[in-house]
Amino acid sequence: MNNETNKRYYTPQFSEVASVSVRRLAWSLKMPMTSTIDYVVKNLPFYMDTVQVCLSCKDKSRCKVCAFSSPLTEEEKSELLEAM
Repeated sequence: MNNETNKRYYTPQFSEVASVSVRRLAWSLKMPMTSTIDYVVKNLPFYMDTVQVCLSCKDKSRCKVCAFSSPLTEEEKSELLEAM
């Protein structure tokens, strides 16, 4: 999820549980919370049915930057798995 265009996107408010959990995960990974959220999102396709997510999608215009439709390279997969 590279934000090379420097566009600002809608940022939802997290519940207290989500905020506290992400903060602790960030400490564990030694990463900022924003990078940790990117890490979590990039790892979701390992745990979710990507076909079902894509079939349920209501905005087909952003597929190129979606973690569920953009297959990871082997190098990206290795990096993500190493960080786990």
